[in-house]
Amino acid sequence: MQFLARNLVRRVSRTQVVSRNAYSTQTVRDIGQPTPASHPHLMAEGEVTPGIRIEEYIGRRKKLVELLPENSLAIISSAPVKMMTDVVPYTFRQDADYLYLTGCQQPGGVAVLSDERGLCMFMPESTPKDIAWEGEVAGVDAASEVFKADQAYPISKLPEILSDMIRHSSKVFHNVQSASQRYTNLDDFQNSASLGKVKTLSSLTHELRLIKSPAELKLMRESASIACQGLLKTMLHSKGFPDEGILSAQVEYECRVRGAQRMAFNPVVGGGSNASVIHYSRNDQRIKDGDLVLMDMGCELHGYVSDLTRTWPPCGKFSSVQEELYDLILQTNKECIKQCKPGTTIRQLNTYSTELLCDGLMKMGILKSRRLYHQLNPTSIGHYLGMDVHDSSAVGYDRPLQPGFVITIEPGVYIPSSFDCPERFQGIGIRIEDDVLITETGYEVLTGSMPKEIKHIETLLNNHCHDNSARSFASLSLQG
Repeated sequence: MQFLARNLVRRVSRTQVVSRNAYSTQTVRDIGQPTPASHPHLMAEGEVTPGIRIEEYIGRRKKLVELLPENSLAIISSAPVKMMTDVVPYTFRQDADYLYLTGCQQPGGVAVLSDERGLCMFMPESTPKDIAWEGEVAGVDAASEVFKADQAYPISKLPEILSDMIRHSSKVFHNVQSASQRYTNLDDFQNSASLGKVKTLSSLTHELRLIKSPAELKLMRESASIACQGLLKTMLHSKGFPDEGILSAQVEYECRVRGAQRMAFNPVVGGGSNASVIHYSRNDQRIKDGDLVLMDMGCELHGYVSDLTRTWPPCGKFSSVQEELYDLILQTNKECIKQCKPGTTIRQLNTYSTELLCDGLMKMGILKSRRLYHQLNPTSIGHYLGMDVHDSSAVGYDRPLQPGFVITIEPGVYIPSSFDCPERFQGIGIRIEDDVLITETGYEVLTGSMPKEIKHIETLLNNHCHDNSARSFASLSLQG
């Protein structure tokens, strides 16, 4: 087996860098997630997860320990496995704080961090039956050797060891949303809670996650690039396939084939009046000729997400009414991006966008009173972005932006069909969303490659779309 693998590697082009043992299952150890040995095409030596080295993970832990009060400990549980049926699990996604601190992408573990002990990881114990059905998982050895835990134990040892650690701690920090009964049911944990010693960990970890490192920003740029490419391909597909469900499937396909592990959230694909539903997710309607479609999507690349929205007419031409309203949203998007710089806050950006949109909507006769504005847009101009779509949610929008923050800028208007305004505007929803990195001198638009100017969108739809797709869609319609 090993001989065959080596001969196979020798035939590979010299321009490709491939480990000699890359295809030998006898020499590559499986720990349940990619490693440089098992996925040399994906990871470099020294990386724990693609793009993030062990030194960065260790540095994150040190920073968290510095934020902990004296004689305190932090308990971080992996995300639970959620079930679709009694035997079918949903696709697993790791808790962002657990991944941020350990690099472990798998369920079943609990990490404990303190100044005295460093990182202590309690790892799942697999039986031969578990391995036969679900494959290998990271255990105690991987915790020590790969994730560089200072101490590692099987999960069965948690009640004894963690109880003692809690007993001797002045405060215990954990996340309620991802808490595991493995430790919350411990008498010592419940005693600490009753004494007011249990605190929320996210108030500390979300601070650390606000400023992105160069390695994190590289992944976020790549995630944004994949989202832009995927959305552009889907936009070109829409003229021949004006169907919410097909476009939702298309954008996921385009992102996945470019390397994304999953979508950041279920895409919003709202055609016509469905676009006025902010988080519309049914995606089950045909898009009428002449209507706009709003697509809000993003993808996840090795733990980091993008979030992007564009609105366009699949028919290839904005009507004069659509163009008038779209231009207001576009100008608000561009003006708010210009205001992105260190020291500004998301709340200030939101106030500025509200003024611009109110003025425009009043001039068009859509708004009769500024007090009604929030009926047309109850959302904020944006949010923090990172490992989660609404990243660092424990941090408020009054925080001055700093270099390394990534935020969204997403002005929009959502006019219900029943709203009291000129009939030509009723049932229109438009949002234009970009991902923006705050830099030392201002900003960088991570999603800047995705067209949003009317003339660019119309040119793309009328000159670069798939010519034969209309016939294909008609064929699908007949089959349906």
